[in-house]
Amino acid sequence: MKRNLVIAVFSLITMIFALSLTSCSQPGETVAEGSRRHRRIMSIHQQQLIQDVDKVLLIHEPSKLTDKRIP
Repeated sequence: MKRNLVIAVFSLITMIFALSLTSCSQPGETVAEGSRRHRRIMSIHQQQLIQDVDKVLLIHEPSKLTDKRIP
C-alpha cells in the first residue's frame, strides 16, 4: 500500500514537471509593451467617458442649425 502511494506521488510529480516543460515557450510581456497597453486602455476609457458625458448633457449629436444667414 505504501509502495503504491509512493509510485502515485512520484508519477504525479513527474507529470507536473513534464507539463511545466511543455508550457508556452514565448516570452512574457516586456515593460514597453505593458506601458503601451496601459496607455491604450486608458485612452479608450477616457474616450468612452467623454462620450457618456456628452450623451448625458445632450451634446453628442451635431447641431442641425445652418451657418447661413436667413433673410
